[in-house]
Amino acid sequence: MDAAVERGASSSKRAKFRDLAEARTNKAIEAILRIGNLSNRQIYDFEDAEVRKVIRALKEAIASVEARFESPRGKTGGGFKL
Repeated sequence: MDAAVERGASSSKRAKFRDLAEARTNKAIEAILRIGNLSNRQIYDFEDAEVRKVIRALKEAIASVEARFESPRGKTGGGFKL
């Protein structure tokens, strides 16, 4: 493959990454902020232990993302349950 074609493919992959990263990050931030809406005690009843579990799950998900960027070998994940 010639260098110009490689640069074009690389540029296209970079643009795709940037577009998806921006969209997915914004969507994740919106979802996290919606979780914050659950803090309204006039509407919801919850225990401190439940809040700690939610926060821990979010932190673990962030740590998992960081680890995948450091060494992208397979997916991690799973659901969250209180």
